[in-house]
Amino acid sequence: MRVVDLFSGCGGLSLGFEHAGFEIVAAYDNWQPAITVYEANFAHPIFNVNLSDEDTAIKHIAGFKPHMIIGGPPCQDFSSAGKRNENNGRGDLTISYAKIISTIRPSWFVMENVSTITKTTKLETARNLFKRSGYGLTQMVLNAALCGVPQRRKRFIMIGRLGVQDDFMLEFIRRGLSAKEMTVKDYFGEKIDVEYYYRHPRSYARRGVFSVNEPSPTIRGVNRPIPDGYKIHSNDPVQSLAGVRPLTTRERSMIQTFPENFIFMGGKSDMEQMIGNAVPVKLGKFIASAIDTYIKSVPGVEN
Repeated sequence: MRVVDLFSGCGGLSLGFEHAGFEIVAAYDNWQPAITVYEANFAHPIFNVNLSDEDTAIKHIAGFKPHMIIGGPPCQDFSSAGKRNENNGRGDLTISYAKIISTIRPSWFVMENVSTITKTTKLETARNLFKRSGYGLTQMVLNAALCGVPQRRKRFIMIGRLGVQDDFMLEFIRRGLSAKEMTVKDYFGEKIDVEYYYRHPRSYARRGVFSVNEPSPTIRGVNRPIPDGYKIHSNDPVQSLAGVRPLTTRERSMIQTFPENFIFMGGKSDMEQMIGNAVPVKLGKFIASAIDTYIKSVPGVEN
């Protein structure tokens, strides 16, 4: 099955689908630092294209004759980490994504986003475009910690396939979910040398120290040192900051389930941002594996 990844970033979703046996034939993004990292890790091409220019994008993407389009349109306008104004501009890329898919009409598509997109009119507009184009839709919010990722990261997933009923994938997704959240220690084993680490909170009303014996909180696009004068929060699992440190850039990438040999390059702030924005590799593989199981389980399904 020929797959094209839109808004690919540094490649978390692409790599997850490759690990599940799918063929990624091309990727698209519009941020050069992430494109440079993507090029260093994949053999197929990635193109720097502004996907809001829908006509140009459609002509370019259609040339690859994809059976499936996957992608995570930028989510900052929907995210609880920001001001959550879906009309700031980036939310329009969700509509562009839907228009591109509805015009090319691959047999399948996958869209990933923050869980708070469910509260937006942009999602309803995109959903209506997909329905008018003949897609049956399965959508749900997944906790990545139940999908092989050591991180309590809630993500919205929509899977579409032409000519089927809605919710066609629900059973296949649910049967793969773990009964227990994966912890940082579960994933790293002895590869991590701390028991407690610092993750800068959005507000000092929240805790900043976490144990490796729980899932990581959501990896964000910033990684700050412990500030001078940080006061132990009532929910911090420590009484002092002795031995506590922030995670390294590589450790953060591994919590996003990138392999240790994945090549990151560029400025530190760019690397931290692309890691925080990425789809966890294992979450991508979880979704792709559920689709693969569906294809192999339902008579007559090929692409």
